[in-house]
Amino acid sequence: MSKLFKRKSDEPFNIKDFLNSNGLVLVVLLLIIYTSVKHPSFSSIQNLSNVLTNSSVRFIIAMGVSGTLIIRGTDLSAGRIVGLSAVITGTLVQKPDFVGRYFENLPDFPIIVPLIIVMVISAIIGAFNGIVIAVFKVPPFLATLGSQIMIFGITMIYSENKPIGTFTDKFLSLGRAKDPFFNAIPYLAIIAAIVGIIVWILYAKTRYGKYMYAIGGNEEAAEVSGVNVAMTKIKIYIVAGLLYGLAGYLLTAKTGSAGANAGGGYELEAIASATIGGVSTAGGEGTVLGILKGVFVFELLKTSLVFLSVSPEMTNVIQGLVIIVAVALDIRKTMERR
Repeated sequence: MSKLFKRKSDEPFNIKDFLNSNGLVLVVLLLIIYTSVKHPSFSSIQNLSNVLTNSSVRFIIAMGVSGTLIIRGTDLSAGRIVGLSAVITGTLVQKPDFVGRYFENLPDFPIIVPLIIVMVISAIIGAFNGIVIAVFKVPPFLATLGSQIMIFGITMIYSENKPIGTFTDKFLSLGRAKDPFFNAIPYLAIIAAIVGIIVWILYAKTRYGKYMYAIGGNEEAAEVSGVNVAMTKIKIYIVAGLLYGLAGYLLTAKTGSAGANAGGGYELEAIASATIGGVSTAGGEGTVLGILKGVFVFELLKTSLVFLSVSPEMTNVIQGLVIIVAVALDIRKTMERR
């Protein structure tokens, strides 16, 4: 299980192992320090609050992806499920007096109702992914790639490729409000922290987590030990879907609008963040705290590049390299252990 700069106290310090485990994090930390010195506003309360806001949604998505990675799978449909959830949310929270309302006669629901609806829909999609993978034995990469394309098409049809906005003030306040004590911690960060605690309990203290790590460690041995591998995989993809639905709902509240392209590419960031945080692509390893670390590292990297006036094109290049390096380092660590 990964923790920041973790090593056992009874083992001699090995610089090679340390750099293999934390080299990418160290490089990003140096970049953050450089950016803070060059641009003092980078470390301001306002900017850190923005980082918290942006990280909150991505943390929830990364937790959903992490379960699929721990069982040696993946989920390339994560970003598109988030996008569909965002668009559906947007159509359900528009102001009642808005002339361009998507559903003209829809009542003004309490904001919890759209959340329940999108989480049910995203859980159904997650169950679909899980069944295709666990029952029909389609490789996770191909199954979720197909789902990604299909869901994007559904999102474009549903939204009619039009931006959706003009939301109720109650809903928008969810994405913009901050704690009443210091006016610095966004509500989104508080929600993400609560979800993180719930997922930590699920991973570390329940049979669900025990079975998940067992399947990731050795699927055949887990099945021989009595684990219902197929049902456990389906449950993992359902939980992932629930988290994506929540993330899409919160993303709409944060941005104040929604469109067919919402959530695009988020699955790659989530995979990169989880891998940076110690979730092994070889399966069987990963913690919620590690995922949180990875999300913050990846988000601070992007924010640093913005402050350093790096072009969006080059930012994409650097993010792509970070994803490649993170996965390569993870594979190298796995091979060394074997």
